Amino acid sequence: MDIMKKNKSHLLVVEDVPDIRNLLDTTLKFKGYRVVTAANGQEALELVKKEKPALIITDILMPRMDGFSLAHRLRLDPDTRKIPVIFISATYVAPEDKAFALTIGATRFIEKPIVIEEFLSIIEELLNKPIPDAAKPISEKDFYTEYHTRLEIKLAEKDIQIVRAENLLE
Repeated sequence: MDIMKKNKSHLLVVEDVPDIRNLLDTTLKFKGYRVVTAANGQEALELVKKEKPALIITDILMPRMDGFSLAHRLRLDPDTRKIPVIFISATYVAPEDKAFALTIGATRFIEKPIVIEEFLSIIEELLNKPIPDAAKPISEKDFYTEYHTRLEIKLAEKDIQIVRAENLLE
């Protein structure tokens, strides 16, 4: 936490579910971090423009702008390219989803439900290690091609779940 105290920066939590957002906010504040929250990626980008956070913790599946798009936009901008991004997700947890997250610049990936001790340990580690040189962001074409594939797969999975639920109702 020394780095946080030195630069007086904050953590940005981006989560659309109010209960989860409040839990993360309260937990992090209890541990002494300054925390700012946003309900979606669009709000997060607006907050980042005002004051750059030391680290961003973001859900993936959110309205207006999801975590994948948020991370991609952060990596395209040289001013935000080095900000560590932790993805948290209950939906996008397939190996291909995690690989895509790392390809677009996620620093870490945590599956929900979050194990608080591990979560806090990852934050501490990322805040206390030197920021590596930013990797070159992937192209818009590559991003949207893989992003489209991720969405199609999730939609197909949801369709199967709906069919199964309908069959159970009959």
